[in-house]
Amino acid sequence: MKTMTAILIGAGDRGARAYAPYALDYPHELKIVAVAEPNKDRRGRIQQEHQISNENCYESWEEISQLDKQIADIAIICTLDRNHFKVTMRALEQGYHVLLEKPMSPDPMECILMEQQAKTYGRQLTICHVLRYTDFWKAIKKVISRGEIGEVVSLQLNENVEVMHMSHSFIRGNWNNKEKSSPMILQKSCHDMDIISYVLGKPCKLLSSYGSLMHFKAENAPEGAPLRCLDGCPAELECPFHAGRYYLGEGRGWAKKFTEDYTNEGIIEALNRTPYGKCVYRSDNNVVDHQVVNMEFEGGATASFSMCGFTREQTRIVQIMGTKGEIRGNMEENKISIFDFLTRQETVIHFDQPVGGHGGGDRGIMRLFLEEVRNGNKEDSVSSVSASVRSHLMAFAAEESRLNQGQSINIDEYYHGLVGNIQV
Repeated sequence: MKTMTAILIGAGDRGARAYAPYALDYPHELKIVAVAEPNKDRRGRIQQEHQISNENCYESWEEISQLDKQIADIAIICTLDRNHFKVTMRALEQGYHVLLEKPMSPDPMECILMEQQAKTYGRQLTICHVLRYTDFWKAIKKVISRGEIGEVVSLQLNENVEVMHMSHSFIRGNWNNKEKSSPMILQKSCHDMDIISYVLGKPCKLLSSYGSLMHFKAENAPEGAPLRCLDGCPAELECPFHAGRYYLGEGRGWAKKFTEDYTNEGIIEALNRTPYGKCVYRSDNNVVDHQVVNMEFEGGATASFSMCGFTREQTRIVQIMGTKGEIRGNMEENKISIFDFLTRQETVIHFDQPVGGHGGGDRGIMRLFLEEVRNGNKEDSVSSVSASVRSHLMAFAAEESRLNQGQSINIDEYYHGLVGNIQV
């Protein structure tokens, strides 16, 4: 089996901790030979871990894009959302197969153009919808495909974001402002639009959506609260989001995402300097903290999705109702139950403790991506970029519906309207 080589473009949390470690665990399958990352410490850590030569360490993706020759088989692209399009388009043009962190782009037109670019150059483009590759969702897909619960009538999926994850990533963090990154339904929940479509195996035809930023805004700030938590907030002991208490206490692990110095002094210095030390009610945030989406699929099945930032645990809870039975599952518990209406018997499937993030999906997508690059991707494969584009368009349409008081949107018409605007 040929060892594939890769360039890592973006060595943040997802690039460095989710995908690059695969090369260390399975060096006979993958070798990281180059890295592009503006942060010197992150770049240096990847260089050391993967023994990358100095000449193959770059501060920016532009340096790699300007090279005259292709220096690896694949590009793992984990830049910020709004850089995905130009980096991916150039990588495909240079001849790289691309593994791209989700979302594809905050612009639906760019998603379609990336799909077309991959087909033009005959390259594999896989989007990191990692839930498809977990034992949890693969088992649900098999149960439905085998007809064990009959024809699916309705699906309900709750995404519990967990309240402190909400405050860290989507109030203070990189994804707190949709103009700078992506709308919440795209950045966080394109996973869910994708997994609903994947397990049902049919295209979504219509959807509508409601949601808002209800709590994390200035009018809800405690009286006298300063811009930064460490500047003497009078509500320190009553506010669960106080940055000093959280990041120096139970949330210390999250601090690793915004500082390289994990000592008390290092975290305090970062809280005084970065957005992670700001009051959650006085941050530059505008993404929703809760949203619901209603969907109708080909054949009449319906689905409802709810994302909420106010939950005590970070998990996804699903209930799938068929004509012969029902599936229930909780990703945090890592098990599903299948109930048969005729026999009244319940079968419970417990999965082994997953290795790696996202219930084992981070490692699973790497393995299948490399296999499909070696053997050639098929249009109907799990990693089909066309399926990813379709589920991204569901997220874009949901945001459009939300902004228009829940207006129902026809996905086919929405797609063809976009394609008609592309200049060939």
